[in-house]
Parts: sequence; C-alpha cells; structure tokens
Amino acid sequence: MTPTMSHALVLWRYLTASPGYHQEGLLVLCGSYDLRVCDYACDLFKRYPFDKLLITGRTGNWTHHLWSETEARIFAQRAHQHDIPDRSMILDTEATNFAENIRNACLLVPSARKVTFITKLNSIRRVMATAPIQWPDANVLADGPPIRFPDEVSNVIGVFGLIAEMVGDIDRLIKYPDAGFQVAIEVPDDVCTSYQYLAENGFDSHMISLTA
Repeated sequence: MTPTMSHALVLWRYLTASPGYHQEGLLVLCGSYDLRVCDYACDLFKRYPFDKLLITGRTGNWTHHLWSETEARIFAQRAHQHDIPDRSMILDTEATNFAENIRNACLLVPSARKVTFITKLNSIRRVMATAPIQWPDANVLADGPPIRFPDEVSNVIGVFGLIAEMVGDIDRLIKYPDAGFQVAIEVPDDVCTSYQYLAENGFDSHMISLTA
C-alpha cells in the first residue's frame, strides 16, 4: 500500500465512526453527489417508524455541475423510486452546507427532539460537531451507508477526489471551532499527521481559509 493510501485510510477510519441512528423521530437526509446515501435513508425510513423524511440540499462543490436540479429534488425523485410518498417528505432546497442543513431542518421541524442525519460516511463527524451549535435542543445522531474505502468510492469524485474531500473535512474539524461554527472535538495525533501529509502532497483543494 502506498503512503498516500495508508494516510487516507487513517482519515477514513476516523471520519466514518458513527454513533448510530435513532429508530424514531425525524430522519434528515443530507443531499450530496452519492445517491447511495438516499438509498440508505429510504431503507431506514421504511424499516422504522420515523415521523418524516426531511431531505435537505441545494448544491455543493461537486453537484453544482452534476445536476440541473437541487440535491433535495434529485434525492426526492430517488425516494419516490423507493415508494416513499410525498406526504412523508419535507424538502429544503436552500441549504448549501452542514450548518444550513441542520439549521433549516430545525426551522422546518422545530418540535423534533430525536433527530437522525443520514449523510456521506466521511461527513458524520462534521455533522455531529455542527449539530450542538445549530440545534442544541435536539438529540442528534448521524449515520451513513456502509461503503468501503477505497473499493466502493463514488465514481463521481473517485478515490483522489474523496481523499481531498477528507482532508477538507479534517481541516474544518480543526479550524471551525475557533470560528464558532462547530464544537471542538479531539482529533488524534495520527489523524493530524495523516492530514498534514496528504495536504502537503497535493490533496489540499478542499481546505479552507478563515482569513480570506
């Protein structure tokens, strides 16, 4: 295994650690480029007595050129294929990041207390770090489809695209707490080492600058 893949696996294993999901309450589906996230959420919605399926997402880094419709509408069309009726769905077509996904869900269903967010696996820790800021009154969990890295990475972005995305995820977990966007969570030393290695070796396209 190459050093790049070894370090990428360190990030993947850290980012994809899921606290699980509730089996009731509100199920929130975060839009993305990966329709398997929608498939997984629909399966959960059909298996357990959730109140509603809230689908949130306008466009993001990958999807603004992928579809002519918003992520929420594309995922709603996919949900129809899973026999999820319109009456069970709420759409938010405005959110462009996780803070907005969570805040808009809170605004649309403010009474929800048990909330499960379904997202890409590598985004689970970001959702969990953002939720206490945007929806402090909710008991939030986050989960995603059981996808293996690197064998089952979406063809939309490819393995190298996902590595760059994961570097961006770690970058935000490190920098966003000081900006008030997320709560601080521990990023282990080995994860920081792998993040630095990958950032210094060309996988820096999704890193952010809070001073720009």
